[in-house]
Amino acid sequence: QVQLVESGGGSVQPGGSLRLSCAASGNIFSINAMDWYRQAPGKQRELVASITSTGSTTFADSVKGRFTISRANAKNTVYLQMNNLKPEDTAVYYCHGHIRYEPGGFEYAYWGQGTQVTVSS
Repeated sequence: QVQLVESGGGSVQPGGSLRLSCAASGNIFSINAMDWYRQAPGKQRELVASITSTGSTTFADSVKGRFTISRANAKNTVYLQMNNLKPEDTAVYYCHGHIRYEPGGFEYAYWGQGTQVTVSS
């Protein structure tokens, strides 16, 4: 069994910063891509940022230049640094990981429980 646990959400004023963390634990041999998604009320879940096992990153256009994603492979942890936050960044943020239990095995996708980010003055 694998768990992804997010932390670091909260409330912040526009222009502020937050750093989200997501730690994976359990029966893990390796983790390929790790992603952050978000879902605002009444909207579909959207991909915010991704990072591969070798550190290549991609970002949604709406967060480019403001968010960075990084990972600590030894800790099975991914981070999302969010700067210059805007009210439209308000959402529940979810961690998503592609995990193998054994060498050459299938990849399984796991979701965290989500953490609320609220940007408001």
